[in-house]
Amino acid sequence: MVAQGPRRTIQQVVGVVALAVAVTAFLSVAAVRHGFFDLKVYYGALTWWVHDGGEIYDFLKPGTQYGFTYPPFAALVMLPMAYLPWTAAIVVSVAASVVVTAVLFWWLVDPISRRAGWTRWFALAVALCLAAAYEPMRETVNFGQVNMLLLFLVAVDLLRLLPAGSRWAGVGIGLATAIKLTPGIFIVYLLVTRRWRAAVTSMAAAAGATLLAAALFPDASREFWTEALWNTGRVGELAFVSNQSLRGVVARLNPEHPSTLAWLALVLATLALWAWRSRAAVVAGDEATGLALTGAVMCLVSPVTWVHHLVWLLPALILLVDNGMAAPAGGRRRRALLGAAIVGYGFLISRIVWAWEKDFTGLDGFLGSNTYVWISLALLAFLPIRRSGGDGRISRGPGGDGRTGRRATPAGSAVDAAGVPQLDQHDRRSPAGQGHRVGRPLTVG
Repeated sequence: MVAQGPRRTIQQVVGVVALAVAVTAFLSVAAVRHGFFDLKVYYGALTWWVHDGGEIYDFLKPGTQYGFTYPPFAALVMLPMAYLPWTAAIVVSVAASVVVTAVLFWWLVDPISRRAGWTRWFALAVALCLAAAYEPMRETVNFGQVNMLLLFLVAVDLLRLLPAGSRWAGVGIGLATAIKLTPGIFIVYLLVTRRWRAAVTSMAAAAGATLLAAALFPDASREFWTEALWNTGRVGELAFVSNQSLRGVVARLNPEHPSTLAWLALVLATLALWAWRSRAAVVAGDEATGLALTGAVMCLVSPVTWVHHLVWLLPALILLVDNGMAAPAGGRRRRALLGAAIVGYGFLISRIVWAWEKDFTGLDGFLGSNTYVWISLALLAFLPIRRSGGDGRISRGPGGDGRTGRRATPAGSAVDAAGVPQLDQHDRRSPAGQGHRVGRPLTVG
């Protein structure tokens, strides 16, 4: 028995090394090298702006039509990059993405490790190796994108500050929205789920950051909000296979004349489903699933969702595994959830949509070129909302160890197939009072 601990550690180290070697071999074959293309755009635009006296939104990377597309506050946040050597800028970009990913995964994976009896470092190491093979993650790192930093800012609010009742809850969402507009849907999430104080805080943070940038850079702010933002030519080709949004689906049906009406109808239906499921998640105290559902719907309803944006699906995939491990061992529910996680992850490392990059016509083109959209829709519709145990307690609390003792759904209450708690009127509570479970043409964005 004395040797069991060291033997187990050795086995885990060997397992992690073997997985890392396998992932490295996979990446050597499957990964596409982008040479930090987007980071070069940011770096070039900031250098042009700071050192050459040009206007940041007038810059185009030489030989391309790519320019800086983020709001002025993003330029303020990235400003130190203009004073770094190019190699240092790469190191900072990669290191920042790796660090925030490790912290986020620690929060989401730790409950799985506890439940499975794995050591924490082993679970985190396995998760990070698997993330390295995940196409949106490797694209984010290799392009030099900011996706994981934005996801981290939102997760700080929803997984840490909001469950703790912090008055600062909402600041991360507001800052993420000021850096890039699409995370603004998390402000809508706070409104839909009636967390009024956090919603106001997020709007105030977004407005304050935007006004600060406007005060410091009035010319750049004027150009962005009056011209660059509305220049649809900067968006690029909506039918391009990398656009894995509902808008991309509709555009690929008719690239010359995509139906705006059909897209809006799909968006409204998707938002209705999201609002219903998100409110159910908050009533159940399942804030991690609220984060995952909102990340999925953001990818779906945004007019442009490049493949690298799909890092926002990572919380949902991790929660599929979490819910699978929480199900009875050997049961059909466990097999179904873990199987769904494996299939979804398998497709999302495969680059399968690129098989239809040149020709997405026909039934196979419709199904195959939109594979990642179908995965996003499936996660939005079927990701389980954590059910309470027989004693009426949720299985995880803010610390991820199930010790909060807060009730998510009263014992004996029914939960429907979509995971929505069916509470009687006497058992209903305001979502604000719940304990929350932790749980590419022409654009650079």
